[in-house]
Amino acid sequence: MTTALPPAPSTPPGETLFGQPRGFATLFLTEMWERFTYYGMRAILILFLVEKVGKGGLGIDDRTASAIYGLYIAGTYLFSPLGGWIADRLIGAQRAVISGGVLILLGNAMLISGSSRLFFLGLLVIVLGVGLLKPNVSSLVGNLYPEGGARLDAGFSIFYMGINTGSILGSLLVHIFAKAYGWHWGFALGTLGMAVGLLQLMTTRHYLGSLGQAPPGQRGSWLPVGIFCGGVAVLALLLLTGALHVNPLAVSSAASWLMGLLAAGYFIYLFFFAGLSGAERGRVWVMAALFAASAMFWAGYEQTGASFNLFAERYTNLLFHGSWPFAWSWDMPAGVLQAVNPVLVVLLAPVFAILWLFLGKRDPVPPVKFGAGLLFMGLGFLVMYFACHDVLAGFKVAPTWLLTTYLLHTFGELCLSPVGLSSMSKLSPARFTGQVMGLWMLSIALGDNLAGLLSSEYEGSHVESLPGLFIKVFWFGMASGAVMLALSPWLRRLMNRADQHSAAARAHVSAPG
Repeated sequence: MTTALPPAPSTPPGETLFGQPRGFATLFLTEMWERFTYYGMRAILILFLVEKVGKGGLGIDDRTASAIYGLYIAGTYLFSPLGGWIADRLIGAQRAVISGGVLILLGNAMLISGSSRLFFLGLLVIVLGVGLLKPNVSSLVGNLYPEGGARLDAGFSIFYMGINTGSILGSLLVHIFAKAYGWHWGFALGTLGMAVGLLQLMTTRHYLGSLGQAPPGQRGSWLPVGIFCGGVAVLALLLLTGALHVNPLAVSSAASWLMGLLAAGYFIYLFFFAGLSGAERGRVWVMAALFAASAMFWAGYEQTGASFNLFAERYTNLLFHGSWPFAWSWDMPAGVLQAVNPVLVVLLAPVFAILWLFLGKRDPVPPVKFGAGLLFMGLGFLVMYFACHDVLAGFKVAPTWLLTTYLLHTFGELCLSPVGLSSMSKLSPARFTGQVMGLWMLSIALGDNLAGLLSSEYEGSHVESLPGLFIKVFWFGMASGAVMLALSPWLRRLMNRADQHSAAARAHVSAPG
């Protein structure tokens, strides 16, 4: 007896726009508006948390606000594997993206209310929404190009521009709007952005055809999702009624330990109990090194929205003047500087791509690139350490200090981030690829949460704690980068040994007889 397979997902024939499938524009705009909302809110989150209640903020101390920030951005990555599983086993990628968009819209609407309890519940709802939308919209883009090849690469390159376009616009406009009309109106602008993205998705989703719909007969159980949602509902009820009081610093610290132990346990499983060959176990060592380097990099990099954002607001001269031909002045909102990184990524990503192509056979192996990324991250903090000398002397510094730091950190990001996911997918044993992709997301979540814990070492009432934080992260980055570079010859040998083993296996399979 044979069972007919479900038809392969398809898009309406002949529907193209500028040479790309028409459904690509739907996904491009969905992701762009979601990133507009996410990065716009991220640009003002910690500033709103620490702002005095009399000025419309929540009046939370710096340490607690930093922990909340870290937990929030970590959560968006931590729930991505769950969002991918729900799409693959239960509802399909299309419905997952729509559901995620609705949750993001509702969560951002809660931020406008003015109630602190509803605000934190809104953050939780946004985290769940991003976890549903983010991995699955990228999956749909990949499925638009079943032939793969250069057209797929071109599609993802354009899609990446949509991500950065939303990041730039959100970082620029949301804080400008919040400063002009009040914090809650800034959150309202982010909510409007997601509403626009969701509206265009619903009106143009027919261009996706049956792409990303859950095939019948391959569904998983709703029980784990029901248990999870029930737990979230109970937690929300306890928070709203005031029956549960959470210490964000304690939760953040516990979450870092939990994520670290989870990763260590999984690597131990792969190495000793997964039945891998010697060459595959060698690759596990490489993956573990890349995981650790990734977590350390993002712990420093994500100070952009945490301690660096507070530094921009409190200690940076953001007042600009002009005299000819018209007199003008602009007190730039600190969150606007959050747009610098995505602008630099757009400008410099082609430069780095050309550099790797130019190097050819001398192109550094991933561990070397990761080491360079950590060194660039550390050097950025050295710049900020020197900027603190003027701050301690009682002066506000020029924004060029932050701009230089963001430039160095962008160098680091372009060395590490683009090669991370592809390296982990290549190193992973074939039957564990999906799990290893979730492990990579866990490294980013761990780094983001550590970023909040690092930033919590700074207290606004003790300015002298700021240079101590920056020099600590500088040495942290330099030491970890040096370790990665020192280990790279050994890691290269492990990678080469695994490649040789794979080539020998393929030759054995293809040999006659």
